[in-house]
Amino acid sequence: MKVADRHYRTIWVGEDGRSVDIIDQRWLPHEFRVVNVGTVDGIATAIRDMWVRGAPLIGVTAAYGVAIQMNDDPSDAALDRVWDHLHETRPTAINLRWALDEMKRVLSPYAPADRATAAWRRAAEIADEDIELNRSIGRHGLEVIRQIAAKKKPGEPVNILTHCNAGWLATVDYGTATAPIYLATEAGIPVHVYVDETRPRNQGAQLTAWEMAGHGVPHTLVVDNAGGHFMQHGMVDMVIVGTDRTTANGDVCNKIGTYLKALAAHDNGVPFYVGLPSPTIDWTVRDGVKEIPIEERSADEVSFVQGKTASGEIAQVRISPENSPGANPAFDVTPARLITGLITERGIAEASPEGLLALFPERARSAA
Repeated sequence: MKVADRHYRTIWVGEDGRSVDIIDQRWLPHEFRVVNVGTVDGIATAIRDMWVRGAPLIGVTAAYGVAIQMNDDPSDAALDRVWDHLHETRPTAINLRWALDEMKRVLSPYAPADRATAAWRRAAEIADEDIELNRSIGRHGLEVIRQIAAKKKPGEPVNILTHCNAGWLATVDYGTATAPIYLATEAGIPVHVYVDETRPRNQGAQLTAWEMAGHGVPHTLVVDNAGGHFMQHGMVDMVIVGTDRTTANGDVCNKIGTYLKALAAHDNGVPFYVGLPSPTIDWTVRDGVKEIPIEERSADEVSFVQGKTASGEIAQVRISPENSPGANPAFDVTPARLITGLITERGIAEASPEGLLALFPERARSAA
């Protein structure tokens, strides 16, 4: 996507060929900062402290982290060590483990002296593959938007509700949930997006709204609890969200609050879709509520908010009493029964074992 008329990915190889440049998302939408990261510890910090975030981008960043490690120490012990070090940064997003496993699978047969070159090559391929996955999700999701638009009055927009940020900032480019929105805009189909603020880190307000504005997509920022109201009054035509891990059964783990949106959509007959690149499917898990580890983040994210003051300073302010404790589960699980469809790079699947396996028959054994 473009920032000030220049195309950016969220992560790319640095000029030295031994590091990566990333968009440091902590400062958006108020400041656009690019930082260079050239150590494994730096990659771990960027993932854990959410300089980068979004399941696909976390996976790509981890792949580049392995490549950085191979620059300095390509031994078997170092390969095991970097897998452990990066895997512990964010426990919920399955793309992290997928990318680390993939890098280890590819690099293990190589002699240590050849691993660095192979690692950088495979990390770059994973980044390129992510873009193509998202572009394909966009094409399939575009057809859903097109069908809804065909039932509207000429010029009347398709109203879409999103939650959190599943945009290009959560991937390498295009995004998952936003890819159909961007392609619809480019195809001339009028759309309007209700952007959930997404407490506690406000990724909707700070990231999705920034993306929509940058791409010229009409949108309205709304508080998290307004979605049900808009659905009751017929103001939402569809909901589309991303996912950090989806089970073989079709349960979807996504940013906290997604489950409540799905319940409201189900109660009001609003289609609820999930943008789903296949590396986000965990074929080893069937019950998302019982089996997916939910990341518990610092209570400070609940007690403080970051914003831009009237003087132009970016600052954190406390919004709760100092003696009030906070709980901060980062994700929740939406049961498959509440999901209209999973928009994958291969098409739209029913949220069920049968629906997923119809598109990914090669995974039948691992999902058994």
